[in-house]
Amino acid sequence: MTCPTFVPATKAAQTMKRITVAKGDGIGPEIMDATLAIIKAAGAQLEVDEIEVGEKVYLSGNTAGIAKESWDTIRKNKIFLKAPITTPQGGGYKSLNVTTRKFLGLYSNIRPCRSLHPFVSTKHPVMDVVIVRENEEDLYAGIEHQQTDEVVQCLKLISRPGCEKIVRYAFEYAKQNGRKKVTCFTKDNIMKQTDGLFHQVFDEIAREYPMLENEHWIIDIGAAKMADTPEAFDVIVMPNLYGDVLSDVAAQITGSVGLAGSANIGEECAMFEAIHGSAPRRAGMDMANPSGLLQGAILMLAHIGQGDVAEKVQNAWLRTIEEGIHTYDIFKEGVSTKKVGTKAFAEAVIANLGKRPEKLQAVYFGGNAEMDLPKFKRKPARKKELQGVDLFVHWAGTDPDTIGGMMEGIAVPGTALNMITNRGIKVYPEGYPETFCTDHWRCRFKATEGNTFNKQHIMDLMKQALEKDIDVIKTENLYAFDGVRSYSLGQGQ
Repeated sequence: MTCPTFVPATKAAQTMKRITVAKGDGIGPEIMDATLAIIKAAGAQLEVDEIEVGEKVYLSGNTAGIAKESWDTIRKNKIFLKAPITTPQGGGYKSLNVTTRKFLGLYSNIRPCRSLHPFVSTKHPVMDVVIVRENEEDLYAGIEHQQTDEVVQCLKLISRPGCEKIVRYAFEYAKQNGRKKVTCFTKDNIMKQTDGLFHQVFDEIAREYPMLENEHWIIDIGAAKMADTPEAFDVIVMPNLYGDVLSDVAAQITGSVGLAGSANIGEECAMFEAIHGSAPRRAGMDMANPSGLLQGAILMLAHIGQGDVAEKVQNAWLRTIEEGIHTYDIFKEGVSTKKVGTKAFAEAVIANLGKRPEKLQAVYFGGNAEMDLPKFKRKPARKKELQGVDLFVHWAGTDPDTIGGMMEGIAVPGTALNMITNRGIKVYPEGYPETFCTDHWRCRFKATEGNTFNKQHIMDLMKQALEKDIDVIKTENLYAFDGVRSYSLGQGQ
């Protein structure tokens, strides 16, 4: 296994940092106690404010799972170390993880995935990948509507600020942590506007980091390559949905999701956690592996400028793993030497503080420098030109020529029907009878030659549709920015 050697930064005097801690549910209190014991023994300069979140709060009638006073504590301290919680099923209970990420603007999710071969079983002994996932937007904006009897939609929102913040974080993370390459995964061969913007911003920011390699992969073949040959990658940055899926894939193929921690980073606040659940069946049994939460705490220490402590803890943990002192979830006869519980595992890590692994590659966190991330600066507005409108129509018929005639009939002076699509595929004019159509039709109107499209045209089209009892369920304006068309064509157009 290879691991980059980090150049130590100039060490600044450490100051005591006040953090917020939630012990969570199930195995949460046990693994949090173990984690705090380890990092404090390593010299972490921390003061802790504990809050109650999760199942007890939910069942008290708070559907958010967190009280206002707890929010105030998190926002005051800025740093939140959270154990897994249990979200009761049904009853309209909201995911506290999603809520926290959005309320606090935690735009970046960081998931290091490193093989511990041969001490933890894996098919990928040389894997050392960091997944950087955008955390706030994409399809996870959660904006969905049922529009017709047969069609629902989910809006995929990608913003330039969102792209710039996450991509820059990926490059800064790679630079500070001695990484060599940053890879971008998108599907911009299909989603040319949304994923296209993400790819465009990646290329723009990559030029500011000539010391780092950069590359782009289409998500499907990139995911296949990562699952087959993860050693080909170093840091991978991607939009929210792809990152959610592939960060779990990456953690699993390293050997165990239960060993992975993650960081959720914002401009003001940050949250650190294990990626596994609360495992209520194991609660109170002194069996749980605290490694996932410990990995989250290590990321926290590096984030708050206590990189030397993070380095000491990580190397002690690696030494413990290679000594074969394992909890039940990774214990394997012939590899492991001793099966231990939560408390004994923490004690073994504490006993190894100051030691480095002998077979696994030691890590170096580069001293105590905090990452310096510039805030997003809005660019000057571009020239915006209205070029047409898409009217989305609920119509239960199946013949494109029939609805084509209907929509041709509502065109107002200066406009013409440009095309009709069904589920994105052009069906009028000159569609194919083999194309299956639902009851959801996109009807595009644009200006006729020599005319300029304006919003009065949209009002007039809508009036004509209303008078002819055409059920328009949605409109989308079609714009060009600085003369560049900024909307998709119909498939087949």
